[in-house]
This record gives sequence, C-alpha cells and structure tokens, in this order.
Amino acid sequence: MPTDATRRSGRMPAFERRVLLGNWLVALPALLGVAVLLLAGVPERELCWLLAVAVVVATALVARWQHRRVVYPLYTLAGLLEALREGDYSMRGVLGGVLGDAIYDINALADRLQKERLQFEDSARLLGKTLAALDSAVLVFDHDARLRLLNPAAQRLLASERHALIGRRADDLALDALLDAPSAQVVRHTFPGRSGRFDIRHAPLRNEGRSGRLLVINDVGRVLREEERQAWQRLLRVLGHEVNNSLASIHSLAGTLATLIAREPLADDWREDARGGLQVIGNRAESLARFLAGYSRLAALPPPQKRELDLAVLVPAVARLEQRMAVQVEAGAPLTAQADPDQLEQALINLLRNAVEASLPASGQVVMRWRSEGERALIEILDDGPGLPGSDNLFVPFFTTKPGGSGIGLALVRQIAEAHEGGVSLSARTDASGSVASLWLPLSS
Repeated sequence: MPTDATRRSGRMPAFERRVLLGNWLVALPALLGVAVLLLAGVPERELCWLLAVAVVVATALVARWQHRRVVYPLYTLAGLLEALREGDYSMRGVLGGVLGDAIYDINALADRLQKERLQFEDSARLLGKTLAALDSAVLVFDHDARLRLLNPAAQRLLASERHALIGRRADDLALDALLDAPSAQVVRHTFPGRSGRFDIRHAPLRNEGRSGRLLVINDVGRVLREEERQAWQRLLRVLGHEVNNSLASIHSLAGTLATLIAREPLADDWREDARGGLQVIGNRAESLARFLAGYSRLAALPPPQKRELDLAVLVPAVARLEQRMAVQVEAGAPLTAQADPDQLEQALINLLRNAVEASLPASGQVVMRWRSEGERALIEILDDGPGLPGSDNLFVPFFTTKPGGSGIGLALVRQIAEAHEGGVSLSARTDASGSVASLWLPLSS
C-alpha cells in the first residue's frame, strides 16, 4: 500500500518533493542573474535593467508554473472531499499522481462510506417492511414531542395521511395522555380511526444526543373479539351436535309413538311399546339436562381463592379418595404452592379418575407424585392403561372418547390450572405403556 510503504520508508512524499523542487526553480532566475554579475562583472546600465527584467519575467513564469503544480492537485483533492461531504461516494481519484497517498486514503474512505450507506439503506428498507407488516401502531416522537416516524397501522389508527401527521405535536394528536400514562397497561380509548381497548407501551429513545419517545399501540379488543368469535363457533358446534342428536332421537320416538297410538284397533302390546319409548325420551332428556348442567358448571367457575398448600399433604389425601383401587403415592419433599384447595383437589380428582378408569381393565396401577421444576410445582399422575386416544381435542369442552362421558372433566381441569397461572398436559409414558397427566402451578415466593 503506497501510504504505509511511504511512511515506513521515511521517504518524502512525491507532492512534497515537487513543491520543494518548484520552490528552488522559482529562485533559479535570480540565482542565475547573480551568477552572471559575479562572473561578468557589473555590465552597463542598460544591460543591468535588461538582466533585471529578464530575472523578474522568468521568476514570474516559474512561480506561475509552480502555483499550478501545487494548486491543481489540491483542487482535485477538495473536489473529492466535497463529493464525500455531499454523500456522493462514487467519485474516485486517480492513483499514482503527486497526491497518490492522500488519494488512496480518500478512495478507501469512499469505499467504506459507500458500503456503510448500502448497509444502512438495506437496514432501513428491512425496518420499513417490518413496521409496515405490524398490526401494532408504532409512533416515534422527538425531544419536542413532535411526530417523526409512524407505520401504516398508526396511519389507519389516526385516520390521516403520513404527510399530515409528520411534525405534529403529541398534544395536537391527543396522544400526550398516553405518553404520560404508565406503560404496559390496557386502556379504553377513542382514536379517529378506531375505538376500543388498547395495550399502550412507550419507552425513551435517544437520537443525535437528544431524547425522544417510542409509542406502541396494540388493539387487544380486536384480538379478543376474534378469540371470542372462535370460542362461540366452537361452543355452538358442540352444543348443536349434542342437542341435535338428542332432539333427533326424541323426534323420531315421538313420531313412532304417535303412529302407534293412532292405530285402530290398538295393538295388544302398545302399552309396553309406549312405556319403552317414553323411557328412551326421558333418558335422552336427562342426558341433555346433564350436558347443559356441565356447561353451566364450566361457565360458573369462580375465581380461585389462593392460599399456601403443602402438596405433600394434598396429594396423598386425594389418592385416599379413590376406592376402586389402591393408588400408589411416591413421597416427595414438602412443596408449597399458592392455590385454591377446593379447585385444585377437584382438578386432581378428575385426572385421577381418568387414570384409574384407564388402568382398571388391564389390572394396572396408578402412581401419583410431585416435585419442583424450576419456578413451578409439578404434579404427575401415571397410569398403565392403553395410552392416549388419537385426538387433539381432549381438552375441548364436551369432547369425550368414553361411552357415557360428559367431556367436562379435562376441560374443567385446564380451566382450573390456567386460573392458577399454571397448565395441564397429557402425554404418553416413555418407560411403559400408558399415559401421564401433568399439572403445574407457580411455587410460593
């Protein structure tokens, strides 16, 4: 590299050599005139004036030539620097000239700045596409609370064009109250483009040494409405299926009984047929009533009344409630969790009943155990049954794979676990046939 090689060698750069040589050439006419006077002696007055004029003219010409040699390369250098200052990184200087070292450094700087600008433009395009794809409204305010950046979701929320919003103050947009309110909260608010419940988050920013604010607005009402719509669709699908099954049977039997009674003369065994049909209708009505009662039970689950529970006491007590078989309890260390004792006991009873019903046909056993796992308490119930059925709807309300089942038990268990900020899962055992039901809760702090 010319610059490093020149600096390491200690040699004078080419431009400095040319300037030094030019300075000597500027003084050369005067030196020659002095030499003539010394060698030839003092000539006549006319010759002296002629020699002086010749020296002045020669010096002026050499000085002009030297000036151009010094200034023109600097003009080139200034032009390159001006292009860099204006953001034009495409210009390059010719290497190998009198300013070869400086031109090399400027070309290298231009290459680096051009690469950094391309990276910045790529990052800006990626950021723009990311912001445009977000459903959340993103707004950036400067130190004067003036809007400097927003995404399309924010434009739709404020029901205005970008050029009409940029530069306006937060109070003009009625957003100052959101910036002053605590972050990470859900509020009801009315925007020009939409009203409802919104999750408001804001954070400080710094740009060019000045403070700013980032405001993110997420419409949680729309998400909740979509979830509510899907929940209603699932509920109506289940309710419609169960009610239609019962009504179809009742309608069919009612028609059969009406035909039977309308016969003239009546059959000898019409009383038995009528009694049997009415009994089936009663059974179906009772089944439908149990189904609706189960739905009411799910819908009316109260909030948990949490208190400290020792799982080393609760789990064995639940195991002793099962009378169809002896449930094995693997003793563990005392473990305290925050839970509603009645609701947690009901959830464990439901899981234990399913495990026992799965193990009874194979004369297997059921094991209950508990342990801590990170920041949560984990309760497991293992059975020796045939394993999990091939369905992803085990926790869907009213879905059941057992004859005569209500489909309420597992749905209720999940509702109780989630109300305690925990969860429940069913999985196949890896050490034997059967399945394992896992229920976890946060540990007491």
